[in-house]
Amino acid sequence: MPTDSPAPAVPRPPSSVPARLAPLIEQFDFARERLVRRMTGPTVDSGNGTDVPVVPLTDEEFAWEPVPDSWSVRRRADGPGKGATYLTGTGEWGRDAADGDQPWPPPFTTLAWRLSHLAEMLALRADHTAGTHTRDRTAYRTAGGAASGVAAFEAGADAWRAALLGADDTALDTVGYSTYPHGSDPEDVFLTTVAWVNQELLHHGAEIALLRDLYVRC
Repeated sequence: MPTDSPAPAVPRPPSSVPARLAPLIEQFDFARERLVRRMTGPTVDSGNGTDVPVVPLTDEEFAWEPVPDSWSVRRRADGPGKGATYLTGTGEWGRDAADGDQPWPPPFTTLAWRLSHLAEMLALRADHTAGTHTRDRTAYRTAGGAASGVAAFEAGADAWRAALLGADDTALDTVGYSTYPHGSDPEDVFLTTVAWVNQELLHHGAEIALLRDLYVRC
């Protein structure tokens, strides 16, 4: 029977981190490291201790639309995709989005869309936890390529982890410690928010891994 593989070598939280928070940071670090290796290589653990070679993510794969009318990251000059009403953020690139009623069924989203969503969420939540509490999606600069997309994700993950390291037990029990405006953060105790962010990383990371598997077979 295969056994669970050991976790990648990631930094452990310092001893000053509250006992309730430490395992969530460890889970975040593991999921982040696994996702980055799944996109950049040179290998990723298969799950049973075997290193599987990884071809680094390309711009073509980053923007690949598995089905027609997928939502993605696009040049602002080209406008939003079908069903989207605008492109988020600022700069040359933006991510398909819609105000008000969302399309039904929900549009399929590309690897670029999902990675951009993660990067933006982490960066803005970090700001609304331990920063200015003012950044919003309109000022977020969306990455338009594979390398810049991975870098943006890494930067957001770094910022979020730093924000977590500044949280004490009182913060973990504080409602609205994160003022992130695009979720229920202002109504939730912070420990709930931390667990939710891990869930976002885990499930979108799994989606990105599956898209990579599909890309090489289609």
